[in-house]
Amino acid sequence: MTLYIFKRFLFIIPTFIGITLITFFIMHLAPGDPAILKAKSGESVSAETSLSIVQETRKIYGLDKPLHVQYGSWLKRLVTFDFGESFKDHRPVLKKIGETLPITLTLNILTIIIIYLISVPLGIFSALNPKSLLDKFITLLIFILYSLPSFWVASILIVIFACGDYLNWFPIIGFISDGAEKLSLFGRVGNVAWHLVLPVICLTYGGFAFISRFSRASMLDVIRQDYIRTARAKGLPEWKVIGKHALRNAMIPLLTLMGTLLPALLGGSVIIEQIFSIPGMGRLSFESVLARDYPVIMAIAAIDAILTLISILLVDIMYVIVDPRISFEKR
Repeated sequence: MTLYIFKRFLFIIPTFIGITLITFFIMHLAPGDPAILKAKSGESVSAETSLSIVQETRKIYGLDKPLHVQYGSWLKRLVTFDFGESFKDHRPVLKKIGETLPITLTLNILTIIIIYLISVPLGIFSALNPKSLLDKFITLLIFILYSLPSFWVASILIVIFACGDYLNWFPIIGFISDGAEKLSLFGRVGNVAWHLVLPVICLTYGGFAFISRFSRASMLDVIRQDYIRTARAKGLPEWKVIGKHALRNAMIPLLTLMGTLLPALLGGSVIIEQIFSIPGMGRLSFESVLARDYPVIMAIAAIDAILTLISILLVDIMYVIVDPRISFEKR
């Protein structure tokens, strides 16, 4: 197992270079030039002066060099964890990411915990009671929720619970109230939770259908196996048959799905963060793409690539923990 992990870590390096290389060139193929956008954002000047500003801006940012030279320079800075400065506001990229990352992590960790706490038990219940009336009702309900667009649900929730036309229970802007720093620790936590109620609802309801159906299918496949019938025939309690034998083996497909969670924690939700004005990673990514802020885009892509590769490795290790019969070593 140790040799396998070492080989996988070595494989991460060329894979990471390939991902960032493709991202870098696709980013530059997109229409729009950050130097031209920067020149247009200033005062109105003559065409000659504007062209001079564009050329000078491209020189300052190194955009006048060939693409392979630009990528090589970025890769050299990456070794020292230097992601450069933002083209948009000249702030260090790591500082901008550091400000938005805790917000996105808080929002997405809450979302994932709620989805799994509700979806997995629903899927297990449906698998143990297939084709029952309650199973059909749960299936219908979660697929109705799955079909509702998140932006529409967000708009409805804002109108009903936040605008004052009906109820005015929750705020609709930001992650924390102004002046909340004067509150106690529990007061700040409560204030953040108050702001996140509606965004978390919008991010969770759509995930119930996918995870619960996935859990149901996996559990159905396991409980039909011979060893489950043998465990029941030996007189083991049903909770032990399901909890110890069936659930452990049904977790393997779910672990594969969990491999996408770590990068998803960073990605954020562009739509929900825009609607509720939450300054998270999703909103930062969207604004950086619009502004052609190459250093920020590449930093986010690089972090996502590393997290994805690490997630896949962690899932492989968890396979062995869940099922000792799995081995990656040659016999």
